Amino acid sequence: MTLVSTEQSPQEQSSAEQADAGSTAAERAPETQPEAADESPRDGSRKLLALLGGVAVVALGIDIVTKIAVVANLEGHAPVRLLGGVLYLDVLRNPGAAFSLATGMTWLLALLAIAVVGVIIWLAPKLRSPGWAVGLGLVLGGACGNLVDRIFRAPGPLQGHVVDFLSVFAPGGAIWPVFNVADSCIVCGGILVVLLSLMGRDYDGTVHRKKKAVAS
Repeated sequence: MTLVSTEQSPQEQSSAEQADAGSTAAERAPETQPEAADESPRDGSRKLLALLGGVAVVALGIDIVTKIAVVANLEGHAPVRLLGGVLYLDVLRNPGAAFSLATGMTWLLALLAIAVVGVIIWLAPKLRSPGWAVGLGLVLGGACGNLVDRIFRAPGPLQGHVVDFLSVFAPGGAIWPVFNVADSCIVCGGILVVLLSLMGRDYDGTVHRKKKAVAS
């Protein structure tokens, strides 16, 4: 009768241990992979460009319309109390940045807004994430909204004062700085982009995942 040995040679055992170690290390290492796509990259890119542009146009349109309306009807009048005092419509001309910051640096803020718009336009064709498209669309629309004021409103190009008219809990920005729709879009878009980054989702559709270590 022939006996078959089931013992492994030292070399075979060493190879098996190395394979197990490599498998465990691979499982512990962070994994970076693109999200699965059911359509061609070109079609996906076009849809995301349309999404970004649509969000930006809607944000810009709402900002421009609301500013025109409040300037025509409320400027020079007493603040209008809404929602039981939660919100006031109080028109102010702001030479500074969002939420009345950096007053006196209007021209620099205008150039910064132009740079932000340029960066988003450059980045747009590389987008593969709907969330990033929405976030950057909000930032783009908000930046353009305030930039329109800085270019076309008094006292002159790149010196124009932004129209702010939303004041929460008290008129005149007594509790929180007066802001506008563009400011809100910039803040909301920025928060969305930061959240996506913290979740490991990049603008190009890459998702960073970290596998759980397998108990030995």
